[in-house]
Amino acid sequence: MSRIIEETKKSKRTVLTEIESKQLLKEIGIKTTEIELAASENEAITISQKMGFPVVLKIASPDISHKSDAGGVKVGLKTKEDVSKAYKDIMTSVKQKCPGAKIEGVSVQNMAKPGTEVIIGMTKDPQFGPVLMFGLGGVWVEVLKDVSFRIVPLTRRDAQEMIKEIKGYKLLEGFRGSEPANIGMLEEMLLKISDYMEKTPEIKEMDINPIFAYKDGAVAVDARVVLENDA
Repeated sequence: MSRIIEETKKSKRTVLTEIESKQLLKEIGIKTTEIELAASENEAITISQKMGFPVVLKIASPDISHKSDAGGVKVGLKTKEDVSKAYKDIMTSVKQKCPGAKIEGVSVQNMAKPGTEVIIGMTKDPQFGPVLMFGLGGVWVEVLKDVSFRIVPLTRRDAQEMIKEIKGYKLLEGFRGSEPANIGMLEEMLLKISDYMEKTPEIKEMDINPIFAYKDGAVAVDARVVLENDA
């Protein structure tokens, strides 16, 4: 069992933080944005300068899943002054909207260059077990619900079909001059997650959204992992 999963269980939690979720993705072999926890405003500035601008700040709290709704996300921060103001704004907003939430600080992340946004998710069906989902990501998944599903374990052909099945596949091929996505890299992501899910029954849900897909690769920008409740 992964050390991250073990430590989450020891702390009596079932929802991994974004930092923990991304550490888990790295163990699986999936590239993510850089991410570090800052427990104070000064720490956020120091990490930002070390990481290199522009950066993103997100509230770090095990009690807040929808960070944007709580005013807990600030993007495109280009100076230490931007980071300082963003930190204060996030803390003010979150304390107003989620007064009972445990706040660990903020996560500081490098700003990924924009790409075609896709989502990979996993849920457990009572009858069939782990089921993987693929589709257009970001807000598009909620608006268009353009997704495909397959039961774990996936074959290479399953992964190929999942990607080609969505209506937005033309966007991945490069539509009207937009950069095509590396389809082979997305297939590899699906296969790696499928393989990991087959071996890791402790995971109940996984949501990687968005993944920025490029012609030379892909990077997970946000991630959420939920464990089974053993209690």
